[in-house]
Amino acid sequence: MEAGRLAGAELPSALPRLCRPLSALIRLLQLHAMWLGAMRVMQAGRTGSGDAGKQLDLLPRVLASPLPVLDTRARGTRFIQLSLRSVLNTPASTHMGFWSINPYVGCEFGCTYCYARDTHRWVMERADGRTGGQAVGVSGESSKYVSAEPQGLAGKPSARPPVRLPAWEAFEKEILVKSGVAEVLGRTLKPARLAGQSLVIGTATDPYQPAERRFRLTRRILEVLRSYHGLSIEIITKSPLVTRDLDLLQALSQQNEVNVNISLATADPRLARRLELRSPVPAARLRALRRLTQGGVYAGLIVAPIIPGITDDWAGLARLMEAAKEAGARYVIGSALRLGPTARRRFLPVLEREFPALYQRYRRHYAGSDMASRSYQDALTRRLNALRQAYGFAGDEASKRRRQRLEAAEHSDKVVDAAEQSVLL
Repeated sequence: MEAGRLAGAELPSALPRLCRPLSALIRLLQLHAMWLGAMRVMQAGRTGSGDAGKQLDLLPRVLASPLPVLDTRARGTRFIQLSLRSVLNTPASTHMGFWSINPYVGCEFGCTYCYARDTHRWVMERADGRTGGQAVGVSGESSKYVSAEPQGLAGKPSARPPVRLPAWEAFEKEILVKSGVAEVLGRTLKPARLAGQSLVIGTATDPYQPAERRFRLTRRILEVLRSYHGLSIEIITKSPLVTRDLDLLQALSQQNEVNVNISLATADPRLARRLELRSPVPAARLRALRRLTQGGVYAGLIVAPIIPGITDDWAGLARLMEAAKEAGARYVIGSALRLGPTARRRFLPVLEREFPALYQRYRRHYAGSDMASRSYQDALTRRLNALRQAYGFAGDEASKRRRQRLEAAEHSDKVVDAAEQSVLL
């Protein structure tokens, strides 16, 4: 018993000596297990199995910030905020004979033939390829997607959904809203840089599409321009909403050259429904044209696009000329259909369904170029000139200048030799 007590009393002091061999054994077993694990990993790497050989992703990847959705429509359209460092497109970047500005990218009207679908596709592709929220906008503009508190929603920014729409559909369902366009324009517009060239609002989207009722970006642009003198300002729109800003257009006209181009492809409402389901009816656009001209605003009709075999007939063009004359239009200009890759994916199925006899002819004609052939354009110009002469528009010098500028812009793209394309007329 005494010996047991003595042994028990000495046991704590003896424990370190007794545990050393045991600790060494445990450590040896651990090293052996690690060696076996390493050998298995090396063997897996040699055989190409599993994730062997890959570096562990210890740090989370930095993803681009989501695009905040400012508003939605019942039909699925989302309005996505886009904040820009610059908003003016130069003639050098667009290969057009004028400067341009677009408050939106994409359009709710969603006309089946619209060439601007390709512009929207370029912007969205750059947005998807951005790093840290940086993107490159139209014509090389530097842009940044930023978070913003949406108005009229639940109170928190909503990210653009991960579902990717086809490019032709995204054009009319993912509308980019340049929220700070007026403020950036006010900081960056230098009239001397324009060198007498026009500043055109709405070359790649309609500045008076329904979204303008809420966001009022086009009106804010006009308010900024009101403080300048000696500018040449043009607007292109299908919407009678332009008459909302009649007061501003009148004020601008007192110190600048201002003209509004009302776009209308056909005066036939049934034909218009087949080509541009959600655009304002022709009669509403003609009423807007009349109200502008009666209000003293220099305005005219732009027949664009003229769709080969569908809206280029003598009777249809003559009806447009007559309607423009009655509305007090100062000029009528027009250009043939331009059909880029993305626009083609939207328009050709509609053509096959609504005008099947033209489908194969269009596929052949536009196979090598976005533009109608030079021979077709020349024939169309002769037809328009004859009709302008008949309806009293031919003598308008301003109309001639606008027509020449438009034709020069249209011909700036690659044009396939007439022998390679059949004339649609």
